[in-house]
Amino acid sequence: MHIIYETDDFLAINKPAGVLVHPGRPGETEEGTVVGWLRVEYPEIKGVGDEPKFRPGIVHRLDKDTSGILLIAKNQSSFEYLKHLFQTKNIEKTYLALVHGKVIGRGKIDKPIGVKSGSVKRSVSAKNMKMIKEAITEYRAVKLFQKGLYSLLRVSPKTGKTHQIRVHLASIGHPIVGDSLYGRKKENALGLNRQFLHAESIEFTTPDGSRVHLEAELPPDLEEALQKAGRKEEDETVVEYGD
Repeated sequence: MHIIYETDDFLAINKPAGVLVHPGRPGETEEGTVVGWLRVEYPEIKGVGDEPKFRPGIVHRLDKDTSGILLIAKNQSSFEYLKHLFQTKNIEKTYLALVHGKVIGRGKIDKPIGVKSGSVKRSVSAKNMKMIKEAITEYRAVKLFQKGLYSLLRVSPKTGKTHQIRVHLASIGHPIVGDSLYGRKKENALGLNRQFLHAESIEFTTPDGSRVHLEAELPPDLEEALQKAGRKEEDETVVEYGD
């Protein structure tokens, strides 16, 4: 794991794609997970969290095939503080997502998400959904590729539901490139073998009032995918929207 930032109270890592944050169920092997790495490198956090035997120090999570920044609490007071920030929506998270289709400008998706009956898949419109919860996602177009065949977005989830960004973007007709669950089936677009979704940055205020802004670099597989998308276009088809 690559450590981006560390204090006595928390650390931030750049989680690679393909790595689980914690096992799916208590008792399953932790080998190769973030939690397994933490138990070796930071044994002092073994009692931190709501479920320390299962996910010590873990305040939030990323999907297995989503890369990017992950915050981890190193003591219980820090865990409670960060947990409160997430619950009260006082942590700003930004993701980079490459989606199918042409997206221009800004948008907001305010659609409750539920679990489809008899499935682990999430949806905003399926019949007989259970565990339906509020979900809000804001997005902004950054760049177009190949006259709108693909669009690069900066996405800010205002709630933290499982698969939220993936479900919401698919629901407006712009699924994430490489997303085999909510996107196009049997896809191997731009050579990716996972969804193009990266937790780019996180920003929050520490207990002493300092403002912290942390960023995780885009990994090589996603950089390469953007290069492949760019090679097929003419310069005039690129539309920059700025930061």
